[in-house]
Amino acid sequence: MNTWHAGRPSALAVVVPAHNEAAELPAALGSLRRAADHPELVGLPLVLVVVADACDDATAAVATAWGASVVDIRSRNVGAARAAGVARALEVLGTAGERAWIVTTDADTLVPPRWLAHHLHHARQGWHGVVGTVRLRRGPELSARAVARAQARYFAGRPVPPLPWGHPHVHGANLGIGAGPYRAAGGFPALTHGEDRALVAALDRLGHQVLRTDACPVWTSGRLDPRAPHGFGVALRCLLEEPAGASEAPPRSGAPRA
Repeated sequence: MNTWHAGRPSALAVVVPAHNEAAELPAALGSLRRAADHPELVGLPLVLVVVADACDDATAAVATAWGASVVDIRSRNVGAARAAGVARALEVLGTAGERAWIVTTDADTLVPPRWLAHHLHHARQGWHGVVGTVRLRRGPELSARAVARAQARYFAGRPVPPLPWGHPHVHGANLGIGAGPYRAAGGFPALTHGEDRALVAALDRLGHQVLRTDACPVWTSGRLDPRAPHGFGVALRCLLEEPAGASEAPPRSGAPRA
C-alpha cells in the first residue's frame, strides 16, 4: 500500500463540533482525555479543538475548562464547524500539522480508551482515511424494542465475526483522515448534514485508501432531538416511526448489542 506521507504521522488533531452541548460535553471530553493517555500516544503532539457553533449555553466555557482550544462560530452548520475545527488544529500544530492525523467525533459521543491509538495504528500502516462505526447508548427515549429495531437495520449484511465488515456507514463521530488527503479532497464541505459522507466520497473519487472497519466503535447518544437536521438522530427517529414489521429482520448472529 502506498503511504500518503513519508514516515509516521507527526501529530494528532482531534475536532469536536458542538451546538448547545454543555450537558453532554464533559462526558465526551472525559472519554477523549482517557484516549489521549494511551501509551501508544506518548510523545506525539495532540491538539483538541471544540467548535462552539451558534451556542447560547455554556458549551465554550465547558470546553475551555477541559483544556480544549475553542473556536466560536455562528454558522449553525456542522460541515462548516468541522472544517473550522480542523483549520484551527492544523494552525496550532504548525509544521507538524502537515503530516497530522485528523480525527473527528461528536459532543454527544463517548470514545473507547484505545480509540486514538486505533486510528494512529492504521495511519501508521499507510491508510489515508479510517471510517468507523457507532453503537447506541441506551437512554430513556429508547425502549429495548426500539434499540433492537435500530440494531437490525444498522447491522444488516454484517458477516459473522470474526470476518471483517466493510460496512456502508459514514459517521463524523468516528472518522479519521490524513492531513494531506484531507486537503486534496477539499476538506469538510459546509453542509448542514452529510458533510462526512461527502468528504469520504471525495477521498474515494481521488483513489485514496480508505479503511471501513467495525473494530473500534464509539458510543453515541440515542436522543431523538438531534442537533444536526437530517443527521443520525433524525434517521433514528424515522426508523422508530416506521410501522411495526418494517425493520424487524433479526440481526445476524454475532452482531453486537447496541
